Amino acid sequence: MDWGKGILLTIIAFVGFIMTLVVISVRQDDIHLVAENYYEKEIKYQDQIDREVSASTLDREVLVFDGQEKAMILDLPVGAKGSLQLFRPSDARLDKNLPLEITSEGKTKVPLQDLKSGYWRVQLTWTENGVDFYEEKKITL
Repeated sequence: MDWGKGILLTIIAFVGFIMTLVVISVRQDDIHLVAENYYEKEIKYQDQIDREVSASTLDREVLVFDGQEKAMILDLPVGAKGSLQLFRPSDARLDKNLPLEITSEGKTKVPLQDLKSGYWRVQLTWTENGVDFYEEKKITL
């Protein structure tokens, strides 16, 4: 075999390798964005910072994870409204959004037994006395 054939075979092998990578990348269907509307969220990010600052000024821990019972414990006053988002970074199909409206005194327990085990980000957004708050916990079930 001479140099010409060797170079030609090398180029053909390289093109075949690149085409294989292209086909594999096109066939992937499990690519998930963190959020579908991330441009809108970026524009409203200052509001998010304000909610986090408001939550940090509270004198109580609002969002607590109980690992033994696999539950989130929320310490919110009566009349607070908001949402609890259970965010799975590795698979957006497992995400859940639970609306909240506190109607009774005491701490509220949200069971998490039906969630798939692994890493989760629990994001609580609520309104209390006309002020918006946000708190986030990273948990592993």
